[in-house]
Amino acid sequence: MLIAIVLVVGVCAGSKWALLGAPIGLLWRLRAATVACCVAVAVFGGWLGTHAWESARPRHLGEYRGWAELVADPAPFGQGLRATFEIEGERFDAWLYGGQRRKLADRQAGEFVWVQGRRSELTTGARWAAVRHVVGRFTPTVLADVLAGSALDQASNRVRRSLRGVAEATMASDDAALFSGLVIGDDARQRPEVIDAFRGSGLSHLTAVSGQNVAFVLAAALPLLRRLRPWWRWAATVALVAWFMALTRFEPSVLRAGVMAMLAATAFVRGTQASPVRLLALAIIALVTLDPLLVWSVGFWLSVGATAGVCVVGPWLRERVPGPPWLRLPMAVTLGAQIGVVLPSVLVFHRLPVVSLPANLLAVPAAGFVMLYGLPAGMVAAALPSALQQVIMLPAKWGTHWVSLVARLGFAVEPAPMWSAACWSIGLLAWFCWWHFRPHPARVPI
Repeated sequence: MLIAIVLVVGVCAGSKWALLGAPIGLLWRLRAATVACCVAVAVFGGWLGTHAWESARPRHLGEYRGWAELVADPAPFGQGLRATFEIEGERFDAWLYGGQRRKLADRQAGEFVWVQGRRSELTTGARWAAVRHVVGRFTPTVLADVLAGSALDQASNRVRRSLRGVAEATMASDDAALFSGLVIGDDARQRPEVIDAFRGSGLSHLTAVSGQNVAFVLAAALPLLRRLRPWWRWAATVALVAWFMALTRFEPSVLRAGVMAMLAATAFVRGTQASPVRLLALAIIALVTLDPLLVWSVGFWLSVGATAGVCVVGPWLRERVPGPPWLRLPMAVTLGAQIGVVLPSVLVFHRLPVVSLPANLLAVPAAGFVMLYGLPAGMVAAALPSALQQVIMLPAKWGTHWVSLVARLGFAVEPAPMWSAACWSIGLLAWFCWWHFRPHPARVPI
């Protein structure tokens, strides 16, 4: 984990600060070899960060006429639509209205569009756009033919379109959008009011595909994977995880979860056992090396923080929270995840909802069921008549509606940020008093 932390700090701070690690390491009485390794990793991280920001500058501007690839699903943006095109190896955001909006409203990532327009630099939000590798703005004057993408993109788009269609045919519009978010992280059609409710109740992580989704996909495929020989099982596991990552558009949270799953499968087939913290550190090193701009991704750090909290803080809290044994584990896991995301939540969203603990305890089991049941059920239902679709999707419909209800109720009772912070402080004080003054079992003299 030390190497991962040093690499991230190097990417953020730059290589010119790396030499400060030497006196700090010596003051902490680290071995000279460890100090030298940390300094080298920090210098490497600084070079990665500098190179990544330099590559985020546009190389080709001006008029363009030809094919452009959609690298993300067009998403609603106010009254319009934001589409991200890849043109000559660079990404540009385009804001579409009217007929252009209708032209691409149902298109998906991986498809090619014949365009004519002008590329220019972004005047606002350039830094945050660069985190998505977007280097400028594209203003189209013509949007013409659309071609399908690669075989993998076509397969992923068929699954996403089928799941979305089944959900819209069997659920209310808000629940259908939430179902797509829970199963494959497709939250583009969620209304702003629903997004605010999930953020305000501390449940927004449910619509971001994470380790829980990857674990459920592997669990659903486990009966088939068990029949394979070890190395064939490893290859099938890696391929399945890679396909699911493509299906969910390689979001930062699913990248973290997918790489950790691949590393765990590799350790298992080699006959070794790696701790979750070590897997997390290796995943951070691999992902930040491949894409240093992930260091500035809020979704990446929410995923990393929650995972670290669950793996490190959760087990520690399990024996230190009050309540019956059946409640301690979910409470410890939820509290650990909340502690892990305190810093990014407060810095970015300026709050840590106090209702997040009961809301997660109530919503996560139902959301987990929807994640596990929804993907295979939705794919099967897509090939059946509408009457059977209603029957097969009924459990997922009930589970999705329950999660939505918990989010809306939690958001309704969530106090203002100042009172929320006061409630967290009172809760922490109450726990400390309980822990300090609880009755200890009497020691039996030997």
